[in-house]
Amino acid sequence: MFESLNGINALTLIFAALLILAISYRMYGIFIANKVLRLNDKNKTPAVEFADGQDYVETNKNVLFGHHFAAIAAAGPLVGPVLAAQFGYLPGALWILIGCVLAGGVHDMVVLFASVRHKGQSLATIASKEIGAFTGTIAGFAILFILILTLAGLSLACINAMHEAAWSLFTVIITMPIAIIMGLIMRYRKNSVTFASILGGVLLIAGIIFGHDLMQIESVHNLFSWDLKTISVAIPIYGFFASVLPVWLLLVPRDYLSTYLKIGTIVMLTIGIVFIAPTVQMPAITEFIHGGGPVIGGPVLPFIFIVIACGAISGFHAVIATGTTPKMIAKEREILFVGYGAMLVEGFVALMALIAACTLMPGDYFAINTPTDAYGTFIANNPSLHTVDLDYFSEKIGIDLHGRTGGAVSLAVGMAHIFNKIPHMDELMAYWYNFAIMFEAVFILTAIDAGTRVGRFFLQEMLGSVIPKFNDKNWMPGIIVSSIIFTFSWGYLVYTGNVSSIWPLFGISNQLLAACGLIVCTTMLIRLNRGKYALCAAIPGVLMAIITFWAGYIQVMDIYIPKKQYTLAILACIAMLLMLFVFIGAFKKWYALLKMNTSATDSYGEIVKEIVER
Repeated sequence: MFESLNGINALTLIFAALLILAISYRMYGIFIANKVLRLNDKNKTPAVEFADGQDYVETNKNVLFGHHFAAIAAAGPLVGPVLAAQFGYLPGALWILIGCVLAGGVHDMVVLFASVRHKGQSLATIASKEIGAFTGTIAGFAILFILILTLAGLSLACINAMHEAAWSLFTVIITMPIAIIMGLIMRYRKNSVTFASILGGVLLIAGIIFGHDLMQIESVHNLFSWDLKTISVAIPIYGFFASVLPVWLLLVPRDYLSTYLKIGTIVMLTIGIVFIAPTVQMPAITEFIHGGGPVIGGPVLPFIFIVIACGAISGFHAVIATGTTPKMIAKEREILFVGYGAMLVEGFVALMALIAACTLMPGDYFAINTPTDAYGTFIANNPSLHTVDLDYFSEKIGIDLHGRTGGAVSLAVGMAHIFNKIPHMDELMAYWYNFAIMFEAVFILTAIDAGTRVGRFFLQEMLGSVIPKFNDKNWMPGIIVSSIIFTFSWGYLVYTGNVSSIWPLFGISNQLLAACGLIVCTTMLIRLNRGKYALCAAIPGVLMAIITFWAGYIQVMDIYIPKKQYTLAILACIAMLLMLFVFIGAFKKWYALLKMNTSATDSYGEIVKEIVER
């Protein structure tokens, strides 16, 4: 059967994906909104009830969609599918489509709903109120631990994409003043979203086009050609200001602006694929599904579920959905558009990344993603996987592409390869390659700024249990102190480079956090008397927990310990142990709630099993 799927046209995958995602939004998304969550626009959201002009800001749903999508769509939907292409295109495509519809979209909706009903508070606080104080405390430490590792890893990926790349860095930097201009316009001029959007889009396009020519001037090029250490310091500094400044001034308009670039580039890539109708060169299933591949050491099951994280389901989304987004959503019904809609778009982005990588010849893909010192052994064992076009790509782009592991370079080459096939574009391959690298950097940076702000929220809540003044979200000394502590925590790891190999650990911890979000919010759904509808969150939550513990066990016992990577093994075990405590606490609460026969009416007029403090 799989032989008949080899050599499939990329248009087939795109057409099938668009149909599945559109039908899912209209049917399953609306079902979750109406039956599972029972969203009601008559209920006041935190953005309205606690409006403060700083964090709680009622925001246009289109702008908020842009912020939310930009914040959740980091390196995961780009790099993960590219790495998973080692197994063939079919496992990745199936997991992306099934996962984002039945798991990721549900996760993002129920977590966002839970936070909206809990004053826009964090997942740890929700766990404390819905399950118990001890479980909430453990969840808080687990989430903070995972978030620090995640932001450090994302930052390293961003640094690797932007260092010594003046044009890419220039384009990323100019999004900041453009975003501030947009934020001021939307804040102080009524009905100005359209005007600000057009202005921001025009300025961004102008910056991209003229930035390429500006970088040909040696003095300007040198000004933006930063080394690793300089960018390692600059990114945490940016994260600090994005965390401290009012959300409407920098973070939201910059994420909204970046969404133009992100979605615009994906639309361009889609049009390019439609125009040239490339054949997917990677087989449906490769010989590495049983393990032993040069990119991912483990087998396709269960590793496909942790390698493709953000494109199907991601715990990092829970951080955003209980951080910035619930404090800005104007009406409950918008949870469907912002939560489920953004996840489906991210799933499509992940599929496009997979297609871009799989249109490369398999030998070229493996030559890019296999470490240089291991390539000789690899090609000796797999002589059929020799390079085909890689030398041509290297010549056109101007750099040696062999052994540039990590997924980002092979994605950029795949995108440039597709654009290069369009008539009269063959001399612009270097341009498209650098554009793709910059595109990936923007994806990553928008998750770093939102994640840092959310980390500040987490830390303020935790410090507030010891020093109550930190609970005042408008107390500027508390904002600054918590921002410095949190930013330094991940910034130090980035600067010292001690987390350069955390990506496998990131996949495990990220998916454990996703399971945590679903399981904690299932507790709330059971309390709210949703009955069998709570299974929509419970089933993917429990399955993700089991699969991720399985993958974690293999990663520790078969990879980390044999390679004597004991630090990584310890960190993985800590993440799994902390989450195990949270899951046990949640399951006990499920049992207690299901046995409960009492009922009460909450402040929203709903009949619930018990009342908890908002």
